Amino acid sequence: MSILLLSEIFPPLHGGSGRWFYELYRRLEAGSVTIVTQNNTKTADNQRVDNEFPQAIHRIKMASNSWGLISLSGLAFYTGTLFRILRLKPKGLAQIHCGRTIHEGFTGLLLAKILRKPLVCYVHGEDIEVARTSRELTWIVKRVLAGANRLICNSQNTKALLVEHWQVPEEKIAVIHPGVDEDRFKPVPPNTEFRAAHGWTDRFVCLTVGRLQRRKGHDRMIEAIPHLLKHIPNLMYVIVGQGDNYKNLTAAVKKLGLEQQVQFLNEIDDSDLIGCYQQCDLFILPNRSDGNDIEGFGMVLVEAQSAGKPVIAGNSGGTAETMDIGITGLIADCTEPACISEAVVALKKATEKGEFQPDTCRQHVLGKLTWAKHTEQARAVFDQTVELR
Repeated sequence: MSILLLSEIFPPLHGGSGRWFYELYRRLEAGSVTIVTQNNTKTADNQRVDNEFPQAIHRIKMASNSWGLISLSGLAFYTGTLFRILRLKPKGLAQIHCGRTIHEGFTGLLLAKILRKPLVCYVHGEDIEVARTSRELTWIVKRVLAGANRLICNSQNTKALLVEHWQVPEEKIAVIHPGVDEDRFKPVPPNTEFRAAHGWTDRFVCLTVGRLQRRKGHDRMIEAIPHLLKHIPNLMYVIVGQGDNYKNLTAAVKKLGLEQQVQFLNEIDDSDLIGCYQQCDLFILPNRSDGNDIEGFGMVLVEAQSAGKPVIAGNSGGTAETMDIGITGLIADCTEPACISEAVVALKKATEKGEFQPDTCRQHVLGKLTWAKHTEQARAVFDQTVELR
């Protein structure tokens, strides 16, 4: 089987979907996949990823501020992207895969029609929900959903959105939860040197990893800290990630006088990132719906549990599917700082009583959410995708 994957988001560019595709497609037979992705500005980082990856990677201009078709810039974007891919002269293809319904999905649809190949499209939840805010984007996504042979959703919640809002037949949809590399994200003993180096000594550390977007809920957690300090005086909230909301979050921290309680780690390497998972006390993704922007699944919650940490997530999107609620994590209304505070205090007290143990959290992941299990499920979907005649 020869697969062409189109995805703007791919390492070294950070993002949950990019990590998903990196982990999945590197586990398929070497040389069976060609990946077309964005040509990022950090050439050295691109080369590092390309050299170590077992599949061919082509980096082209694949980003645009306009995903519509009405504007000249949008039309030029799709036309240009299509021709840049065709100039690569893909041969022997069995399937075309797209990282999102938009914009990659529409380019993939055009390519699939030209080359007469089946189309597999990934659906993350936020992509189809954001598209509903625009008639033009809705029209494009409808074409992609109708034209794709198979749709792969990251959660049952995303599948429900496709069925209820987009009237997609259930038999066209496969749900495959993203996984985790359990050999990298694993529990380790407390590391006093790591904690001291990061200023965590004697602190109760709550960790959030992810892009700094409103739907991730960092702001509500920050607002919950003054109340939390009454119950957990040594609390520290550590935020790992970059994004457009950074200035707003730092302003909120300053306004509340929480500079000693909130730590931003904007750029850290993978070993440091895994260390943060392993050495924090609990992991929280206080996500909420921001208009139509939702958290489709929450891979970071799986990574935290694999590292033996209990988790807290918002009651929006597909985050509940990452955990065994009440056993490895809690779901809370993260639109309200008071509810976040209650959940953190409750989880801390429960762990002190012996609940939410590291081995319990990890075994939940090992049972169903590893990349090995994910790849097995994905292979089955790809094998069932019938080639167009």
